[in-house]
Amino acid sequence: MSQSNQQLIKLEDLHRYDNIEILARQVVEGFIIGLHKSPFHGFSVEFAEHRIYNPGDPIKNIDWKVYGRTDKMFVKRFEEETNLRCQIVIDASSTMYFPEKDGENREVGINKFNFSALSAAALMYMLKKQRDAVGLTLFADEILEHTGARSTTMHHRMLTASLLKMLNNQEYNRKTQVAKCLHQVAETVHKRSLIMIFSDMFETEDQDDLFSALQHLRYNKHEVVLFHVTDKAKELDFEFENRPYQFIDMETGEKVKLRSNQIKDFYKEQMGKYMDELRLRCMQYKIDFVDVDIRENFNKVLLPYLARRSKMSI
Repeated sequence: MSQSNQQLIKLEDLHRYDNIEILARQVVEGFIIGLHKSPFHGFSVEFAEHRIYNPGDPIKNIDWKVYGRTDKMFVKRFEEETNLRCQIVIDASSTMYFPEKDGENREVGINKFNFSALSAAALMYMLKKQRDAVGLTLFADEILEHTGARSTTMHHRMLTASLLKMLNNQEYNRKTQVAKCLHQVAETVHKRSLIMIFSDMFETEDQDDLFSALQHLRYNKHEVVLFHVTDKAKELDFEFENRPYQFIDMETGEKVKLRSNQIKDFYKEQMGKYMDELRLRCMQYKIDFVDVDIRENFNKVLLPYLARRSKMSI
């Protein structure tokens, strides 16, 4: 999906539909169109796998659309033939609701949680088409919702409904405990899975425990992709005009007044050190670390999924 197409998806779009699967399909279809010149040439939005119909197979499993195009009988893969389990884990703490759409940020159409939720819905749409099993975990200072991986249509609808519910109930002053929740995910997801985490990783507690939680996921044999979701210009590069601001902690409500240039260099230095350490730990633990800027398109989410899936055989 191009940058211009990405910008067409605004916050109001996410609330206009009864569920976000329509938008997810738009994201995936736009992404697929852009793959024709990539190493994934031939990947189609109709990528559910089939096999030749054998006498005795239930007629209800025949894909009649394929038969109409090819004059050959194929059956869709059975649910028990699922070859991938994926658990999508999304940080729903209050820092994920940045940036707020207000008088100063009229151009902002999507915040970190909205971006993560739509990315997750797009991944779920792709997993559904491939008859793969997917589960969803939402967390803040505790696990808010956890659903194991399945591949049924009813299950998929339940997951999209959960995402929509959270989109419509974004709470402020909701703190985060990333480490504690990731430890719980590691203990709860028993079968080897692809764990895809969406978080800004702004852990306020012991960072060693955070890194220990990431290591815990790998120790349990899961493949892990960490999507570090930020508004890069504001949160990493601290690009604010040199004038007085009142900065508000979205988790605690604490306020501080200052001119941005008074702390810009120190802020960027400390943030840079943290990010370097996070990348290093992920590399050591063989975790895919993906920087995701919410002002860019969704390719940085969908391409790593395809690359990781192609390597996995569960």
